Amino acid sequence: MQLITTVEEMAARREEWRAAGKTVGLVPTMGYLHQGHLSLAERSRQENDLTVASIFVNPLQFGPKEDFGRYPRDLDRDLKLLESVGVAAVFHPEPSEMYPPGFDASVEVGGITGVLEGAARPGHFKGVTTVVAKLFNIVGARRAYFGQKDAQQVAVLRKMVRDLNFPLQLVVCPTMREPDGLAMSSRNVYLSPEERQAAPALYRALQAAAQLWQERPDERSGPALRAAMENVLAGVPLGKADYVSAADPLTLQEYAGAVPPGQGALLSMAVRFGSTRLIDNMPLEGAG
Repeated sequence: MQLITTVEEMAARREEWRAAGKTVGLVPTMGYLHQGHLSLAERSRQENDLTVASIFVNPLQFGPKEDFGRYPRDLDRDLKLLESVGVAAVFHPEPSEMYPPGFDASVEVGGITGVLEGAARPGHFKGVTTVVAKLFNIVGARRAYFGQKDAQQVAVLRKMVRDLNFPLQLVVCPTMREPDGLAMSSRNVYLSPEERQAAPALYRALQAAAQLWQERPDERSGPALRAAMENVLAGVPLGKADYVSAADPLTLQEYAGAVPPGQGALLSMAVRFGSTRLIDNMPLEGAG
C-alpha cells in the first residue's frame, strides 16, 4: 500500500493508472477509522481495480467553535486498517498542501445547504464541497464512496456532481451501527460512559417514527413524525437536540403537514451529549 502526501505524486499515480486502464474507487475520510469506513473500502474493492482512501481532516468544514483541533487522529492505526482491507494507496496531505499560500477558490452548492446541518453549522458544506471537488480532481476516481449516515452531505454532493458534471459515480452505502444501534462515528470516542449509554436514543427515536410511518399511514405527517422522535429524546436528559427533522428527501424542506401520497421522507436529527454532537438519519420509502 502506497502512502502519498503530495498532490503532485497523487496526480502522477492517477496518470499511471489511467494509462494502464485501471478503474479507481475513492473513499474520502477524515481518519480515525471505524468499520463504517472499512465497509466503504471493501465495497470499492469489489467494484474497482484499485481503491484510494484519503485521510484529511479538512479545516474548511469546521467552524471557529468546533472540534478541529481535538478531532481524533491516529494515522498508524488507520494505515494498518486500510492495508488490511486491500486499499492500494492512501492520500494523506497536509492542510498547506491542499490549501497553499494564495489559495482563494471554493465550490458552493445552494438551496439544500441552508437547512439542517447547514443552518446549524454555517459554512460547513462550502468546506465539504470544496475539498471533495479537489479530491475528485486530484485522484481521478471513477467512483466515490460515502455513507448514508451523513445524509445531507450525500444529497449536497449528489447535486454538486450532477450540476458540475463530474465524470464519476457517487456510491452511497448503508449506515453501519454498533450492536445497540448507535451509528458508528469517529466522534463516539468523545462520549463519557454515561453519554455512550444514552446515545442509542437517537436510533430508538428514528425507529419510533419509522414504526408510526409503517403502522399508521394516516399519521404520515411532518408534525407526527417529529413528535414521535421528540418523545423518545425527551426521556434522555443527557441529550440536547439541535434539530429533529422530517423532510422531503430531495429538497430537505420540512413537511409542515401531511406527506404527499407516494412520497418518502428523510428523518434526521443532531443531538448534543456534553460537547459531543452526534447526527443520525433514516430514509422512509414512499410506497405503500
